Amino acid sequence: MVVPNEEPKKSTRRQKLTKSNKPRDRSLPVPVTTSSAPLNLVNPDAAGIDVHSNMHMVCVPADRDPNPVRQFGANTADLHQIVAWLKACRVKTVALESTGVYWIPLFELLESEGFEVHLVEPGQLSRCGARPKTDVLDAQWIQRLHSYGLLRGSFRPPDSVLALRAYWRQRQMQVRYAAYHVQHMQKALEQMNVKLTVVISDITGLTGMSIIKAILDGERNPVKLAKLRDDRCHHTEQQIALALEGTWRPEHLFELRQAYDLYQFHHQQIDECDQQVQTELAQFPNRAGEKTRTTKPRKRGRKSNDVRFEAKDSLFQALGVDLTLIEGIDVGTALVILAEIGVDVSRFPTEKHFASWLRLCPPQNESNKTKRRRGHRKGTNRVTIALRMAARSAGKTTTPLGLFYRRIRSRIGGLGAVKATAHKLACLVYRMLKYGQEYVTQSMEEYEAKMKANMLKVLTRKAAAMGFQLSPLPTQ
Repeated sequence: MVVPNEEPKKSTRRQKLTKSNKPRDRSLPVPVTTSSAPLNLVNPDAAGIDVHSNMHMVCVPADRDPNPVRQFGANTADLHQIVAWLKACRVKTVALESTGVYWIPLFELLESEGFEVHLVEPGQLSRCGARPKTDVLDAQWIQRLHSYGLLRGSFRPPDSVLALRAYWRQRQMQVRYAAYHVQHMQKALEQMNVKLTVVISDITGLTGMSIIKAILDGERNPVKLAKLRDDRCHHTEQQIALALEGTWRPEHLFELRQAYDLYQFHHQQIDECDQQVQTELAQFPNRAGEKTRTTKPRKRGRKSNDVRFEAKDSLFQALGVDLTLIEGIDVGTALVILAEIGVDVSRFPTEKHFASWLRLCPPQNESNKTKRRRGHRKGTNRVTIALRMAARSAGKTTTPLGLFYRRIRSRIGGLGAVKATAHKLACLVYRMLKYGQEYVTQSMEEYEAKMKANMLKVLTRKAAAMGFQLSPLPTQ
């Protein structure tokens, strides 16, 4: 007798775990129990503003106004309306999202009215999770994060430094513009087959500018032009005269004249900026007291882009220390540090925080106890750029900093050596500004003895790990 196959019995384990045999509705959310406490309200009187070029979106706490999110214009009258509404809503602290330079008028007005203003980098808002993107939601998100104390304000120097920073940045812009017209002069000379750039290292020097001015005044004789050579020029008059035989086409002479006039104009603007910088430096309080500045011998002549006044004494009185004693740091670098940071570095708890803010620390990328190699972080901080240029200059000197640069370059290359040396310079600047310590130049003998001691310590440790013992050679 054939027995038909029976259906296998289904396991009743799932049925025993549930109170009823009905399948759970998958459309309903699964209840999740958590014991984490809610975030504490750190700034209850906080507002958030999303800044734009033609309008500002402002958000206040929901219990302060029936319409907590409002849109205002960007004119001065609209900014005063924002201040009046924030005061009516009893707001004490405001977070602004930095966008271009549109935040500056609103930031300055809010600070003058007594608000605690935080300038927030846009990256802090985008890293807090995925969310819809509208102007209203952005303002609400800024206000919410700021009320919980989750936003960090960007560094901004005090008002006494802002004026100096504005004048110095304007001067740097004029220097860049003048450099463009130097290239235009070189182009015009090459089109006329005047090889002045071959026999002269810098056409903006004494010899180059004298020859260019004589060409524009109508002189075409190469022998007479070569007589304008300065005695310190390496090439002879015959070599310079051979290079000054050109075609003298009028359209190229027109280009040369316009580039020369624009170069001279921008240097007149630089002179005006130097006068304003000198005036602002004189208004800084004297932090040096009775200390005297140590005179450092000048190793090179004055360059065309150097400041037109004696700024070392004014910098020494404003900073309280002489930063130009550090190898590689000149007056221009010290002015950048004073204009961008000021004299108070208490915003940074340690020198490591200061170097990290300057992006002079190696990036950390570790996963599952494995360190992954990453490229160097790019930074547009003006102090960082100035310190990296100072590090390259220090690497060419016969000093402990120069030896450090060359030792690191032999291990990890020039880019890493510049960053490591700039990090060391940043730490030196931080210590001098915070503690008022004078820079003491270390002798080469002390540095070499220190390096030998460190090398001996490493070799001793390696020999001990392999079961050997180091012993000095017998002296003859």
